[in-house]
Amino acid sequence: MKKRLVSTMLAVMISASILSGCGSEAKQSSSKTVTGAKAEHINITFWHGMGGNLGVSLNKLVKDFNDSQKNITVTAQFQGDYDAALNKLKSSQLSNSGPDVMQCYDIGTRYMIDSKAIVPVQDFIDKEKYDTSTLEPNLLAYYTVDKKLNSMPFNSSTPILYYNKTAFKAAGLDPNTPPKTLTEVETMAKKLLKKDASGKVIQYGYAMPIYAWFFEQFMIKQGKNYANNGNGRTGAATTVEYNKNGGGLTVLNEWKKLVDSGDVGNFGRKTQDTQNAFMAGNTAMYLDSTASLSSVLTGVNKKFEVGTGFLPKVNSTDKGGVSIGGASLWIMNKKDEAKQQASWEFLKFMVSAKEQAYWNANTGYFPVNKQAYNLKEVKDNLVKYPQFQTAIDQLHASTPDSKGALLGVFPEARAATETNIESMLGGKQTPQEALDNAAKTANSAIEKYNKTNK
Repeated sequence: MKKRLVSTMLAVMISASILSGCGSEAKQSSSKTVTGAKAEHINITFWHGMGGNLGVSLNKLVKDFNDSQKNITVTAQFQGDYDAALNKLKSSQLSNSGPDVMQCYDIGTRYMIDSKAIVPVQDFIDKEKYDTSTLEPNLLAYYTVDKKLNSMPFNSSTPILYYNKTAFKAAGLDPNTPPKTLTEVETMAKKLLKKDASGKVIQYGYAMPIYAWFFEQFMIKQGKNYANNGNGRTGAATTVEYNKNGGGLTVLNEWKKLVDSGDVGNFGRKTQDTQNAFMAGNTAMYLDSTASLSSVLTGVNKKFEVGTGFLPKVNSTDKGGVSIGGASLWIMNKKDEAKQQASWEFLKFMVSAKEQAYWNANTGYFPVNKQAYNLKEVKDNLVKYPQFQTAIDQLHASTPDSKGALLGVFPEARAATETNIESMLGGKQTPQEALDNAAKTANSAIEKYNKTNK
């Protein structure tokens, strides 16, 4: 391990010379200081939504940071899942009792900006001329609004296709050629379907959780906007567009067609249920996050060979890529410059190549820092899990134009989308009715949000 350079004193406040990484990364941090406060030890509170093994890995990074220097102590506090964590943050803002650093999921981005309770990381980047060129441009693009990077990408993922190579071979399909379009998914699913002697399906060809993230990704694949005003990026979205620009209808028509064929399983809204079906061999293909790779391989436990492929295109002519999921790190505006500067030092450390290599190898999330790919830990992980190369290739094949929408009420909009897709697949609505009803709920929430955040 290369020795991290740390400041030996806070000087007048806290030195910004605590380096975020090693070797060539050292140039990213300059030796600027913020003046106006007494030198003192800084305690930082960090709220996050990483439970289980993810929490273990996150706490290791926090400990590494604390051990790397003597001026700052970060205390990590698990706040439940992303939704729970954001709700707690909203409540804390009434009393200014919240964290100094907040991990917030991607769909909370618009709210975090509009809250005016954050300090954009762009302020610190500009102040010390921090070099962002080593960070993944597609990840930076998502969190950049009005040419300003608002938060630091940290745990990022994209959707990919998981498939059973062993089942492919048994069905006479090329195990190294996953479907590239939903039409190919349909064709292959027919060949992969297996029934027992009584006619009961024991292996569906394909399955897709009723998760609105996938709906959004298929909109991006088509190059269609989810919402107006440049997907909520050139201005605050005032209405969704997926129900009237043809993109949403194409997605839901295909989705319903697949399920109605009988070759494709529907395991409901919980992604874990569809994942469990795949690991048990009850579906030969399914969609999930790249971050699930490690748990999927562990669950399969070599019962069959797992392959991965790009998110299928909706139409063969689609040129769009994929957007990211996951979360980023935000510096909260607690009106304490020393804590803000200390928080910035923490963020730089968390996205350094060495720490991101550890994070990738132990979680399955993308390394935010491109230099991490040069490190042994990442290289060894790709040898162990070659399926992850698909995730890397897909990310790099996408352009920043595929960054997706921003919406202040995305959680509500997603819930409405999922409720209505579920109803559609159950035969209670047509695809267009499902879209219109989801849009009605989303637009009502958008209107209320915009009135509150004028």
